Amino acid sequence: MELHLLHHPLKPTFFHQSLYSLPNTGTSVLYYIYFHASIAFNIKKFQHFYRRISFFFFFDCAGKRLLYRKASLLGCRCSSSYLEGPVQKFSSQNEGRRALMGCLLAAAAGISFCEAATAVSTSRRAVHYVAKWKGITFMTSRQGLGVGGGTPYGFDVGDSERGTVLKGLDLGVEGMRVGGQRLLIVPPELAYGNKGVQEIPPNATIEYIGKVKHAVFHTQKAARKRVVVSTEENVVASLDLRHGEICGYCHIFADVITLSSGGSVLRAWNLPDGQMVWESTLLGSKASKPLLLIPTNLKVNRDNVLFVYGNGFIHAVATIDGEVIWKKELASEGVDVQQLIYPDGSDTLYAVGLLGLSQFDVYQLDVKSGELLRHYNMLFPAGFSGDLSFVSDDTAVAMDSTGTALVAMHFQDGQISFHQTDVSQLIQDFSGGAVILPSKIAGSFILKLDSSIVFIKVRNDGKLEVVGRLGHADAVSDALSLSDGQQAFSLIQHGDGKIILTVKLSNDWTSNVIEETTQMDHQRGLVHKVFINSYVRTDRSNGFRALIVMEDHSLLLLQQGEIVWTREDGLASIMDVKASELPVEKDGVSVAKVEHNLFEWLKGHLLKLKGTLMIATPDDVAAIQKMRLQSSEKSKMTRDRNGFRKLLIVLTRAGKLFALHTGDGRIVWSLLLNTLRKSETCENPRGISLHQWQDPHHHALDENPSVLVVGRCGHTSDSAGVLSIVDTYTGEERNHMGPVHSIAHIIPLPFSDSMEQRLHLLVDANGHAHLYPRSAEALGIFQRELGNIYWYSAETDKNILRGHGVRKNCVLEVSDEFCFDTRDLWSIVFPSESEKIAATATRCLNEVVHTQAKVTADQEVMYKFISKNLLFLATVAPKAVGPIGSVTPDESSLVVYVIDTVTGRILHRMTHHGSQGPVQAVFSENWVVYHYFNLRAHRYEMSVIEIYDQARADNKEILKLVLGTHNLTSPITAYSRPKSSRSHSLIFSHIP
Repeated sequence: MELHLLHHPLKPTFFHQSLYSLPNTGTSVLYYIYFHASIAFNIKKFQHFYRRISFFFFFDCAGKRLLYRKASLLGCRCSSSYLEGPVQKFSSQNEGRRALMGCLLAAAAGISFCEAATAVSTSRRAVHYVAKWKGITFMTSRQGLGVGGGTPYGFDVGDSERGTVLKGLDLGVEGMRVGGQRLLIVPPELAYGNKGVQEIPPNATIEYIGKVKHAVFHTQKAARKRVVVSTEENVVASLDLRHGEICGYCHIFADVITLSSGGSVLRAWNLPDGQMVWESTLLGSKASKPLLLIPTNLKVNRDNVLFVYGNGFIHAVATIDGEVIWKKELASEGVDVQQLIYPDGSDTLYAVGLLGLSQFDVYQLDVKSGELLRHYNMLFPAGFSGDLSFVSDDTAVAMDSTGTALVAMHFQDGQISFHQTDVSQLIQDFSGGAVILPSKIAGSFILKLDSSIVFIKVRNDGKLEVVGRLGHADAVSDALSLSDGQQAFSLIQHGDGKIILTVKLSNDWTSNVIEETTQMDHQRGLVHKVFINSYVRTDRSNGFRALIVMEDHSLLLLQQGEIVWTREDGLASIMDVKASELPVEKDGVSVAKVEHNLFEWLKGHLLKLKGTLMIATPDDVAAIQKMRLQSSEKSKMTRDRNGFRKLLIVLTRAGKLFALHTGDGRIVWSLLLNTLRKSETCENPRGISLHQWQDPHHHALDENPSVLVVGRCGHTSDSAGVLSIVDTYTGEERNHMGPVHSIAHIIPLPFSDSMEQRLHLLVDANGHAHLYPRSAEALGIFQRELGNIYWYSAETDKNILRGHGVRKNCVLEVSDEFCFDTRDLWSIVFPSESEKIAATATRCLNEVVHTQAKVTADQEVMYKFISKNLLFLATVAPKAVGPIGSVTPDESSLVVYVIDTVTGRILHRMTHHGSQGPVQAVFSENWVVYHYFNLRAHRYEMSVIEIYDQARADNKEILKLVLGTHNLTSPITAYSRPKSSRSHSLIFSHIP
C-alpha cells in the first residue's frame, strides 16, 4: 500500500473550536462527556500496553454562585489532556483548598482534568452532559424542552459508593464552580469497567495494526505531532508521537492518500476523524507495479492532481473528489514502468521503465490531457538485473545482468546515454554479490556488499564516485529535507543488544550529525525499516527522531538515545492461538508475595505515601495505577476456581510467541523463535500452528506445560519443516529441531507418555507419517494403538475429502523406526460444478463431556452421539466463493455435512438455499454451531445440528436392562449404530 500525506485538507473539522465556542448560559452550560479508547502504558519504557475504555468528561455545573474572600492562589494544570489552556487559579483556603484537593486526589485516582475553577461547597451537584464514544452520542442530558434543552443531571457527592453515579464523575466534579467547564479523562475502573454500556463494549481490546510499510510524519507547530502509517495488513492509522497510541481525533488538517489492491483502489482519508473522503477504482488490463505520485503545486482545471500507475494505465486523478481526469494505457507497449517523474513547474509527466531486461524506455505525457508527447528508448546489450534506482529527475542507476557492473542512465531532451562502471574499479576488495539498496538520497545511492555498504555519488557527467563506506547497516532511511535546504538520512546498525542511530547530511558523508546508541531487547530481532523526522531543539539545532520497524513487526520510536514508546503490532498477524492452564495456588502461599520481593514491597508503600501526601509526580501516579491493576484478583498468575483465568499462547506471522493473560490482557512474556528466523538453512521460514505438547497438571510432576510450534522453510507443503518446544509459563525454548522432513499435516493423537507429552504424527508431502516425541516409550504406545489411528485430509483445490490410516514402517534409504507408511481408507469427491469446500471443524481432543444424555421438556431422555472422529464440512456453490453480494441468491447455496472420518459415512446433510460464506463453525460434544450469510433475507444466521444415538434410546426395554445387553455405560458411541439428528436456525440481524 502506497501512502502520502496531503497538507491541504479536503474536509477539515474543528473539534477543539467547537468546545471553546460553547455559549455561556450563566446558570448552566454544557456538561460534555467524550468517550474514547485510550492506551495504558508501562512505566517509562512503554513496552507493554493494552486497550482500555476511558472517558472524556467536559461539563459545567449549574446552581447558585458563591462569594470568596481574597486569598493566595495556587495553580493546577491538567497533565494529560487534549486542551492546552492557561493555568487555572483557585483559592487555597476554604473552597479553594477543596478544589486543590479535588484536583490532586483525582490525579492520584487516575483522573486527569482541565480548567479547574473555584469550588462549590454544597454536596448536591447538577450538571449538563453529552456522552460520546468514537464520535457517536449515546447519552445526553440536553434532550428535552426549554431554551437550554433538557434537565440537568443531579446527584449527591458520594453517590458513587452507593452505585448510583460513576465513580469518575463523583471525583471529577470536586472543586467545580457554578457555570464552570471541565474536561475529565477517567480510567475504566472508575467508569463502566468490564460491564460496558450501550455502544461501549466491555474491556475493549488493543487495536494492533500490523507491520508498517510506509510512514509520513506530521509535526507542524499548529497541530499535535502525529505519524501516519500504512501496514501490510492493509491498515492506515494515525499514531500520537508522544505515546504511540492510535489517535481517534487527530487534529491534523490534512488528508492521507492510499493506493492498494495492486494499484486498482485509490482512497482519500480525512485525518481528524479517520473517515474516508472518496474512493476511486482504477481498472486496467495487465497487472503491474503500482506507483503513486503527488506533485506539490500542480492544478488541472483548478483541481489539484495526483498520478497513479497501475494495471498498465496512468491515471490523473483530482484530489478533491477522486474523479479521473484522464488515463493513458502503457500495457500494450509491454514496458515495466518503474517511476513517475514530474519536474516542478513543467507541463510534462515522465514514465520511465524497462522493456524486458535490456531496453530502457522513457515516455513523455502532457499533464493536462495525458497526450503522449514523445517516446524514446535505448538498448543495453549486456542487460539489467534488479530494479532501477533513481538519484534525480533525469538519472537512474542499475546493476548489469552479471552483477559486477553499475550502469548510470541519463535521459533528457529525448536523449539517453549509458555510463558503465565495473564495481571492482570503485571498490578494490570487491568479490561479487552487490545489491543496490532502495533509498531516496538526491544524487547518490547505496550499494550493499557482503560485509559493508558503500555510498556512491553520481556526478553530472555520469561517472560514479565512492564518498563513504561503513562496516554494515541493517536499514537506511529515505532523505529528509531540512529547513536550511539540506538533506539528511539515517543509518541503523544493530548488534550486541543495542541499536546505533547515525544521521548524516547528503553533502557531507565523512561526519555525523548525530550518533546515538540505544539498548534494545534481543527478542525483537533485526531492524527492517527506519523512517526519520527532524525537530528544532532549544538551542536552535536540528534534533532527530526515528520510527523503527523490527523483525518481529513491532514499532519503536527513538529520540535522544531513548525508546519513547513501543507497539507490539506483530499481534495483528496471528497464525494460531492455544490456551494454557495457570498453576493452582497452593494453600498457605501467597503468589503475590512470592512474586514481589522486599524492595518492590517498600517501593509500593513509598509510592502510596507520596500519593497520600499529594507529592506524587505523573510517573508516580502511573506506577500507582499499574500496582493497583497488578494486585487485582483478575491479574493473578494462578488459576481461579472456575478455570477462566488462563494464558493465551499466540503465534504471529513474524515467528514470535506471546503469552497473554486473559485476566487483564497484558503480555506475560514474548519469544522470537530462532527456528522461524531467516537463516542459511531456512531461507523463508513461516509458522504454521501451535499444539499442546506437555500438560502435566494432571499429575504431580515438577514440569511446566509446553507447546509445540510447527513451521516450514517455505510457502508450500513440500518445504522442510522446523519444530520448537516452548515452556508456556516462562517462555523458554526447551528444544528445537530442523530443518527436518516436509510437513503437510499435523495429527495430534489422544495418547500421552509417562511425562504427559502428547504424541503427534507429522505427515510429510510423500505421505509418510513421522512420530513425535522420538522416544522408545512413545513408539511402544503408538505401536499398540496402530490399528486405531485415523485422520482426514481436505484437498480444497481438487474438492476431495480423504480418510487415512497407518500401515507399517517406512521403507527408506536410511532406516527410521519412527516413520510409518499411510494408506487411503476412503474418499468423498464433491461435484466441482455445484460445490466447493469452504470450511471444516472437528472436536477438541481434550474436551470433557460432562453428561451423555439430554432430558427434554416432556421428560424424554436423548443420548448424545459422542465420537472423537466426527467432522463438520461446509461447501458453497462455486460462484459464491467471493465476498458477500458477489452472487445472486438463485446462484448460491450452502451445504453442510457431518462425516465419520473412520468409515467415511455421511451422518447428516443439510442444504441452505440462497446462502453463502464465509462459514465459521464450532464442534463440541454432539452439536455443531455454524455461522453464514442468508442472501435472500439479507442477514447473518446461525444454525445448530444435534446428533443423538438412537441405539441407546432403544434400550428402554426392561428385559435388556435385566440381561445386561444394553450399552448405556459405554463411554463412546459405537460407530455402526444408527443415529438421529435435529437442527434449527437462529437469526441475528446485526452479527458482523
